[in-house]
Amino acid sequence: MAQQPRKNDVLRYQFKKKKIFLITRKMTIPNGMMIEKDIILHPGAALIVPFLSPDKVVILRQYRSTINKYLYEFPAGTLEPGEQPAACARREIMEEAGYRAGKLKKVGMIYPVPGYSDEIIYIYKAERLSVQKETGDADEVLEPVVMTRAQIKKIFKAGKIVDGKTIAGLAFCGLLE
Repeated sequence: MAQQPRKNDVLRYQFKKKKIFLITRKMTIPNGMMIEKDIILHPGAALIVPFLSPDKVVILRQYRSTINKYLYEFPAGTLEPGEQPAACARREIMEEAGYRAGKLKKVGMIYPVPGYSDEIIYIYKAERLSVQKETGDADEVLEPVVMTRAQIKKIFKAGKIVDGKTIAGLAFCGLLE
């Protein structure tokens, strides 16, 4: 899980709504050099690869205002304070895709941007899905889309899947083979 600011950290900004801290930390690196490093402390996240069957997955077509584009992404979200990654995964698949996972298996984890953040994304494979009522956040514009493995490979090769965490999820679940 992500760190909290330490006693000697210089806190530049605190984004309370998103649970993210931007700090400057003085540290000694392995070569003995003392540096100051700007770091984003992040509580972590979970990404879910939802399988309707061995050949069909649910992927989201989601609008990302930061880049003003729609992206294909798997459901994912930030951990709440004290929340375990698996609980976050179960919550996010219901909120974003409208499914409950009968089986959830952790398949990996990634550090998406270790050059400036301690964020960890835990990746889960969800199976035995049952339809639930979507409760998505009002600030999200997304549409769940069902695709076969072949369709996923085709849009990936065409450069239409560019979200790093989703590409990692595809790889961990063997959807690019």
